[in-house]
Amino acid sequence: MGPFAPLAIEPFRVMPYAGGMSQTDNPMRSLPSVNAVLETAPLPGLQSRFAQEQLTSAVRAELDVVRNELRESANGPPPDAAALARRVAQRLEREERPNLRPVINATGIVLHTNLGRAPLAEEAVRAAGEAAGGYLNLELDLADGKRSSRQSAVRPWLCRLSGAESATVVNNCAAATIISLRALAQGREVIVSRGQLIEIGGGFRIPEIMAVSGAVLREVGTTNITRIADFEAAIGPNTAALMRVHTSNYRITGHTAQASLAELVELGHNRGLPVIDDVGSGALIDFARFGFTGEPVLRQSIAAGADLALCSGDKLLGGPQAGIIVGKKPLIQKIERDPLMRAFRLDKVTLAALEATLRLYVNEGRALREVPVLRMLAAPLSELRARAEALAAKLRAIPGLEVKVEEATAYVGGGSLPEQELKSAVVSLAAKGLSDEQLAQRLRAGEPAVLARVQSGRLLLDLRTVFAVQEEALVAAVRNACAASGAA
Repeated sequence: MGPFAPLAIEPFRVMPYAGGMSQTDNPMRSLPSVNAVLETAPLPGLQSRFAQEQLTSAVRAELDVVRNELRESANGPPPDAAALARRVAQRLEREERPNLRPVINATGIVLHTNLGRAPLAEEAVRAAGEAAGGYLNLELDLADGKRSSRQSAVRPWLCRLSGAESATVVNNCAAATIISLRALAQGREVIVSRGQLIEIGGGFRIPEIMAVSGAVLREVGTTNITRIADFEAAIGPNTAALMRVHTSNYRITGHTAQASLAELVELGHNRGLPVIDDVGSGALIDFARFGFTGEPVLRQSIAAGADLALCSGDKLLGGPQAGIIVGKKPLIQKIERDPLMRAFRLDKVTLAALEATLRLYVNEGRALREVPVLRMLAAPLSELRARAEALAAKLRAIPGLEVKVEEATAYVGGGSLPEQELKSAVVSLAAKGLSDEQLAQRLRAGEPAVLARVQSGRLLLDLRTVFAVQEEALVAAVRNACAASGAA
């Protein structure tokens, strides 16, 4: 053979796939393309709601999920374009769902801080919606066309309901305390009983709030006993004010005594010192009618001679979150001139809701009917039990669900009226195949979300805090929670 003899070439042969599955059998290769999914219903119909980038990103993310599922399990064929499009639509719905969502409060806690405290009256909701959706005379006098104060919306109503000379509002009661102390006592001492140095929600404490205001705290007395003589002995040249703080979120019992507001007012006025009364929850009516004692009423504070009275808007008053300050006109004017007022002021939506709530109180009977907090507290046990029985009858139609009607205890909550309980009627549930915690979790994750009470291995739905219009949705939520577990 010569040096340039042709090379021998083996004929081409197809070798078997070493992995045990031919490439044509690989399910990954059967997945539709991104464009194919985008062109499949219902995704084309979602283009008016979602940007193209959102749609494409969701398709790619869902394809990644499917690929991982196929790697972990070879069972069943891969989803086609129609199935993937439906999954993508569900993903987009989940992603678009708002973080703040309505919750059915079945805990029996009327002022549930984690659920937004006081639900608003329908009149207040309507006023807030109108304010949010259009223009209004927030800082305009329609009579003369000149600029006015946004406080004009609520000042006349607060003065009428409290008997005070003037009033102003800020965004919460802590802000009301800070700006009042800052305006009246910055760099000077404010005398407070040691037994009233409370901690409010979120871990904030009266001494810290006072420090932020620039006022200097002067503690007097002891935890359980502070007499008017303790206040009198502490007054000095650097004293700016005397202050009473209502211990709305706890009680000291036993050997106790506190200087009364009347004593503080007499001492303060004799020594030329203003008296600030932080009444806490903002009661505009006497809650003794509901069997509750010890809750100060705003009007009573002014009638007793307090120079300023402070309270919340979203607790017993039953309005939106706000800090209300009523009292002597010169002091209110001084507070409103403080630069912090701009940082603490209310927006138009909150002002509209607060004004609508205050208007309801002009007719006390109407307030009792229409302010949800008052209506819940006033609901008789017989009415709640009848509603509970009717709800239980509907829930008993759900397979695998054990249903009972019982009496239990509800609470005002929101740092108001501690240790004072309300009798209530509850529907007690136990679902086959689900623990109480699992059922509670499924209800929280449902649509609508339901927050219930877990007690002694059962889940309790307290009718005192469930609106009658929510009962059908509540039944559906329980049914869905049980169905998701296979109980129903």
